[in-house]
Amino acid sequence: MSSESLMRARKTIKGKILELRKGKEELLRREYENFQRYLRGDRSVPLYSATKQQAERLFKRLKGKLKPNKEYPMILRRDVYRAGTKLTPYWLKIPIYGVKGGINVPIKTHEPITEDMVCREAKIIRRNGEWFVYITVEKEVEERNPKSVLAVDLGIRWIATTVNSNNPKPKFYGKELRRIKGHYFYLRRSLALKKAYRAIKRLRHKERRVVNDILHKISRAIVNEALENDSMIVLGKLRGIRKKGKGRKFNRKLNNGFPYYRLSQFIEYKAKWLGIKVVKVSEKNTSKACHKCGNKGLRIGSLFKCPKCGYSCNADYNGAVNILKRGYGYTPYPGAGLTQPLTR
Repeated sequence: MSSESLMRARKTIKGKILELRKGKEELLRREYENFQRYLRGDRSVPLYSATKQQAERLFKRLKGKLKPNKEYPMILRRDVYRAGTKLTPYWLKIPIYGVKGGINVPIKTHEPITEDMVCREAKIIRRNGEWFVYITVEKEVEERNPKSVLAVDLGIRWIATTVNSNNPKPKFYGKELRRIKGHYFYLRRSLALKKAYRAIKRLRHKERRVVNDILHKISRAIVNEALENDSMIVLGKLRGIRKKGKGRKFNRKLNNGFPYYRLSQFIEYKAKWLGIKVVKVSEKNTSKACHKCGNKGLRIGSLFKCPKCGYSCNADYNGAVNILKRGYGYTPYPGAGLTQPLTR
């Protein structure tokens, strides 16, 4: 593999704060709850100065629009360190108002924090009486020199359709998401009629876990395809993405919560972590233009037809090939050293 430059890649490592003694638990709970109160406008609560600044930044990012009864992650500085204990190799220092040096708590991460990683930020969240930490880590990676282009088209019927410039056969991902989103939509509506709001909240958490698991698997498969083919990844920008499904009513239900942005994020950070270049191109007219002749065609369900040249194909495939062609303008050496796109 040849490389031209270094780039910084980031990702989030999840961890759990292990069992705490009563004193530390009480201090953490107090600081965390004061953080929530400060966010909601109570400036009199005692809160560590750096944590207070993070609360103010978060408040500005949210533009003051906080959801009622929602607990927001308490954002900390990058105080994660290694300590060779039998309990765990990683510890987190949490600054606490009025406690010199703060408190040190043991954490168990879902993957190792290696020597080449730099911890940038930590976020603490309380869930069902347990404490979790999300650590943003960063490292320098060598950017790969791509030999092909992998285009990703996002939609509802298939949340992702990919086409590689060295292989005309498309791959379709995530059709089950449509069924899952519809299933949970109708469950929530049924519970709302019964005014079972607590059950709705639990259902939302469950749905998010199920959906995230599927998105992680899809994004990993797409990144692996790029890795195997020495490809750069081209994603369509998400502005105005609205694909037609089974009708206006069904589209409205799904589009309100379909996880395009999350999938795009998952693909991007996984790819960059491996040195795979990711670019984003405009999706304007990619679903309307015929990739054979460039004229405006018709989409009928999952089928695309061009009245000008008579060509027809899967509509998501057509959009992916158009994105693929736009991606060629972002290659290091446009038109050279890369397999030209093949179409059926």
